[in-house]
Formats: sequence, C-alpha cells, structure tokens
Amino acid sequence: MEQTPDTQGSLPRTAAATTPENPWPLRVLSEKLKAHIENSPESWVEGQLLEANIRNGHAYLTLRDVDVDYSFSVTVWASVMRTLDIAPEVGARVVARVKPSFYTKTGRLSLNAFDLRPVGLGDLLARLERLRRALFDEGLFDPARKLRLPLLPGRIGLITGRNSDAEKDVIRNATLRWPAVAFDIRNTAVQGVNAVPEVIAALRELDANPQIEVIIIARGGGALEDLLPFSSEDLVRAVAACGTPVISAIGHEADRPILDDVADLRASTPTDAAKRVVPDLVEELANLAHARARLDRAVRTNVQREAQRIASLRARPVLANPQSIIQGRGEDIERLSRRGTLAMRSSLARGHDSIAHLRAQVRALSPQQTLDRGYAVVTADGGGIVRSAGDAPVHSLIGVRLAHGQLNATVTSSNVPAPSTNSPQHTQTLTNKGQSA
Repeated sequence: MEQTPDTQGSLPRTAAATTPENPWPLRVLSEKLKAHIENSPESWVEGQLLEANIRNGHAYLTLRDVDVDYSFSVTVWASVMRTLDIAPEVGARVVARVKPSFYTKTGRLSLNAFDLRPVGLGDLLARLERLRRALFDEGLFDPARKLRLPLLPGRIGLITGRNSDAEKDVIRNATLRWPAVAFDIRNTAVQGVNAVPEVIAALRELDANPQIEVIIIARGGGALEDLLPFSSEDLVRAVAACGTPVISAIGHEADRPILDDVADLRASTPTDAAKRVVPDLVEELANLAHARARLDRAVRTNVQREAQRIASLRARPVLANPQSIIQGRGEDIERLSRRGTLAMRSSLARGHDSIAHLRAQVRALSPQQTLDRGYAVVTADGGGIVRSAGDAPVHSLIGVRLAHGQLNATVTSSNVPAPSTNSPQHTQTLTNKGQSA
C-alpha cells in the first residue's frame, strides 16, 4: 500500500528512530524485512527431506539439517519441478539452490528452491574422504596420541541405542568373558539428526566421571546414510578431545566411519569390542595356572639343583671326613720330619767323616806322627833344636824327645861333616865372599 506524503514524512526513517509516540505500522516493518531478506543472494544448502507434499505441480518441503535439529520450509514451484530429474522423497538427502522469501501477510520466512539435487553415494564418500584427509593432516589420527586401554577396567561406559542388539552383544559377551564387569550405559539416538548431539553429550558426561576407565560407542550395521552421524566432524573432534580411552564399534567389519580412525581402538563389531575391552576369565585362569606350574617347576628344579650341589659338596672327602685334612697334613709333617731327620743324620755323618779325614791328615803331618815312626827331636841345653852336630859341642847337655818320653844326655863326641858345595851354608859362604871381593 502506498502512503501519502504527509504520512511518509511523519514516520521515522529507521527502526532506531521509532518511539512509543511515533512507532512504525506493522506493514512497514514487514515490508522492510521482506526487502532486506529478499536481497540476500542465492546459496546452496544441504539437508534431509522430512516432508514432501506435491500439490498442483508445486512441492512444499521441509528440509532439516543432517546434524542438528534445524529445519526450514522450502517451496519448489512447478516451473522448477518440471526441470528436476527425480521427484523429492521423504528421507532423501539433497542439496538445493535456494533464496530466502518473506511472506508479509503472515510474517512467514521460507526458502524458494530453484534447483534440487539428490546427494549420491559417490558424493557422500568423496566428502567423507576430504574430511578424513583434513583431520589426518591435523594429526587427529596419529597413533602417538591414542590412549592405552586399561588391562581390566573397573567400570565401562557404553553409548548405544536403546534396547539395541549392539548393547545386548556388548553386555552379554563382556559378561561371559569377565562376570564382574560393570557398565554405565547411556542410550542415545544412533542415526538421524539427534544422533550427533546426543552422543556428544553422553560422551562428555561419561568422560567427566572419574570411575569410567574406558568408553565404548557401539552401533549395529546399516546403510551408509545411517552411519553418517559417526563421521560427523563435531563428534570426531569430541572423541579426539576425550581424556578417557574410547573404543569405536560401529557397524560391521566393512563399515569404516571416521570415528574408527580417531578412536583409541577400533573394534570391527560390538562383539569384538566386548572381547577386547575385558580379558577372558577362563583364559586368564589358564594362564595363571600355567604360570603357577612354570613357577612351581622352576622352584623344584632350583631346589633339586641346589640339593645336588649340597650332596656333591657333602660327598667330598673334606666334608665326609673333615679330619682327613688334618690327618693328611699330619702325615705330611711326619714325612717331612723323617726326611729332615734323615737329612740331618746324613749331614752329620758326612761331617764326621770329613772331620775324621781331616784329623787323619793333621795327624799324618804332625811331629808326633813322625816321632811315632821312630824319629826323635834333639834339643840343646838352651832349648833350641839341634839340627847339626855343630850345634851340640862335646860335653854339652842335650835333650832327646822320643815318641814316648824324653831323654837327657851328654855329648861325648861330635862328628861335624865338611860343608858340601850344594849345601845352603856353603852357598851362603860363597855369596858372602863374593860380596867382600
């Protein structure tokens, strides 16, 4: 509706200039909002179709975000519908080229779609691979940042669907392996738009509980579209920031959501997660029995070996008869004593023989031995030895020492022989004469 110049001049030009005394009519605000909203450019959006009503060739759709509970009404006019390859179906995941539209009479905001395309499996896989590569480049998949699982967790957090087969498989198999296992279960949506926020909320609640030592996120198999929440970037980053070890047990062996790459341990199935989170009691008891047997065998072997060593030591003569060492040493002393005595006696005998030989030699050379052979020693009255007849003049007293006893005699006659030319006296006389000449 057009306004008169007077009316237009009296209205505030901007919303900030309005007052209780000078407000805008509602139609002015609606028209301004319509002009502002419909000036927005076209954009491509993605979502899932919750409603699809087709009347008179027009399609009236409700498009919801794939991760959070946001929705928008979308209108596809008949002219656009005729250009589409397939008709919109409830549950389909689509991308649409839309532009906002504001209906002033009811204040209703909606989107007008000018193109609508289904998201194919190839497109989904390509987008997931791009996201997987980006998260890998950030280092979220680095094995060095993954946490080690406890050997025997005291309490396990389990995030899964309510009354799901995955929940039953995990609890049944874990209990069979370790009957004392305890679970703290959080039932959440595991597909659809509510899955991501509910799983993230349960994950953060369990991570904040200090009694929870490991968390299992489990879901049964399904189509790729059903498992898409477990490739959500928000959920992947929440698991990466979790301080408690997380096990991903989504789908079957062939399923590979991005959650498997960022989790601390990837289990092929929920049953596999139950087998890997707790040890097998039967196996552990068998290992314990085996270890006990090995320990018992090792102790017995060691005792037997030491007993054999002790028996070997006791069998030695020194321990069997400790006096044998003393006896042996006593025998050695006696043998050495006998050898010393024999050596001493032999040495003494040789000494006696040597002394007797020397005594014989001395006796053979002594004057007494000469006297014993019949010789005599003649001494003058003055005590000197008479060597020549000239030394004892006639009528002089002499002494004669025999082998036995001594005689005193008087020289009655003397026969002094002429000096010989070879005698020492004659030679001395000739020498004296030569010197006088």
